[in-house]
Amino acid sequence: MSAHTSVSRPLEYGTGVHTGTPASFHYLAQSGIDRLCKINHFLIQAFRRSILDIKENLTGTYLFLLTDVNGVLLSMDYSSNLEPHVKQSPIRPGLSFSAQSCGVNAISRTMEDNAPVFLLPEQHESPFFQSWHCYAVPLYMGSQHFGYLDVSTINADMQRELMAIAKLIPANMQNRYQSQSMAHQEKQLQVEFTERQLTILEMISRGWTVKAIALQLKIKECTVNYHKKVIFNKLGVQSSTEAVSMASQLSYL
Repeated sequence: MSAHTSVSRPLEYGTGVHTGTPASFHYLAQSGIDRLCKINHFLIQAFRRSILDIKENLTGTYLFLLTDVNGVLLSMDYSSNLEPHVKQSPIRPGLSFSAQSCGVNAISRTMEDNAPVFLLPEQHESPFFQSWHCYAVPLYMGSQHFGYLDVSTINADMQRELMAIAKLIPANMQNRYQSQSMAHQEKQLQVEFTERQLTILEMISRGWTVKAIALQLKIKECTVNYHKKVIFNKLGVQSSTEAVSMASQLSYL
């Protein structure tokens, strides 16, 4: 797997107890969530844009979930009228959908079978998911496994549409992912930094001020500002925040 889709370090989980039930759910620590989101940046963007493409054409109400290859929730979206149901559930980024964390669910079954799975409400082990009709599929880009997609609804009449949607989204995501990946590679080839510029970029990412950078590097503040301007121009951005974000996407940070 590429650097944007694999996890090289073991994940650290905490245990969250959701109000009103003795059941515990496993959540990734915030630092781990941030790391996973950075690693899976292109996948998350492809998911969000694909959901935006189809939401306006939906007749029903749906919950969309994207997890990494370990079943950890990376991103989610849902119809506005589902907000009360989602708020009352334990679903939030960092939640592990493994059977050990959430009991048997559509994603855990898909992880086990490596195939699409449809689960009725009563087939879910956790009471929090027993009002949901869920269809989950593994996500592949060619032969490369990237994660899992789950499309759910509380409306039993929407089962057929639900499965059709869940089958369409992966193809849309694959097209978007490949486009982003190619654009990333082209951009990476075009952007070159000097050693001094990379040092200043790293210091900016850590929140250092112009004055602090100048003192540390023993150069004038105007020189730091000059390097910042060059860095911004090379990245096509207008602020330090945008520079750090773009540099992260291009794997310079």
